Amino acid sequence: VQLVESGGGSVQSGGSLRLSCAASGFISRGYYMGWFRQAPGKEHEGVAIIDENDITRYAESVMGRFTISQDKDKEMLYLQMNSLQPEDTAMYYCVADVCGVSWPYRGYEYNYRGQGTQVTVSS
Repeated sequence: VQLVESGGGSVQSGGSLRLSCAASGFISRGYYMGWFRQAPGKEHEGVAIIDENDITRYAESVMGRFTISQDKDKEMLYLQMNSLQPEDTAMYYCVADVCGVSWPYRGYEYNYRGQGTQVTVSS
């Protein structure tokens, strides 16, 4: 089983990107999934999480701009990112088996992670 992200890239402020994560073996088992990110010099933080019942939670900084979703048949996890800002620049990681105690999660509060995909937003 593995997590493989795609969809990162460079956009201008106000633009959109859609991240995808092939999560075979994870979503079918009902794992709590999510997206975390880390920018240089900043802490590792939870961006959005989704449970097996499609209940979602978002970091305050992305609420209203980002949408997490999952396709259980295809075992794919997505993050639609709109109105991107330079402060969204970071490496984004698809994670599985999120196990944090209290949202928002700051740190490595999960058990599985992909290699990451870079998102760069220029002003």
